[in-house]
Amino acid sequence: MLYILATPIGNLSDLSGRAKEILQTADFIIAENPTYSLRLLNHLEIKNKKLLQFADHNEEKALPKIISELKNSNGVLISDAGTPAISDPGFRLVREAIKENILVSPVPGPSAAIAALSASGLPTDKFLFFGFVPKTEIKLIKELGQAESTNATAIFYESPQRILKSAGYIAKKWPGAKVVVARELTKIHEEFIRGNALNVFEELRKRPSIKGEITVIVSFK
Repeated sequence: MLYILATPIGNLSDLSGRAKEILQTADFIIAENPTYSLRLLNHLEIKNKKLLQFADHNEEKALPKIISELKNSNGVLISDAGTPAISDPGFRLVREAIKENILVSPVPGPSAAIAALSASGLPTDKFLFFGFVPKTEIKLIKELGQAESTNATAIFYESPQRILKSAGYIAKKWPGAKVVVARELTKIHEEFIRGNALNVFEELRKRPSIKGEITVIVSFK
């Protein structure tokens, strides 16, 4: 059995009782970054749990071993924060487990994209999630254009180092588009910056620095 278990994106209290129980009783945990995941396990007082790493840099080597383990025991896939396999390599493990007839079961919980969308005030009936968008202006505009052409709300992740450039590209192409920048969700410094694309860009440009995990939502209607 492979559990796909969502972990908190900030506030550790967001982990459900069921999720904690599964982490406690599973034979092993598959983590993107085992050292980082130990913080959560220590907070939950889960000790001496076997941890296997599955990340971009080691997936080819790690995949056969993990699949072999899953055929005889229960494993839990977690990411550093949020729902695993969403914009991370975990989907390849899920795909291989299904091929090998290993039962896969989700343990729902936090997701930065859905949390940001739910509190954005922008249309939620149809949306496209892009993960991390391209770095170049032409490619970013082309990608987000898919949402505009289908009347969908666009959702993507961005780094503090890249957010000003991306916001500038959007403001240049769609100055009147409605934009929400959600930063540090569920953490002490949680913030939502709302407005049209041009106003949000100007607000970000005034700041001496921008920190934290960022989710951006754009509506073209």
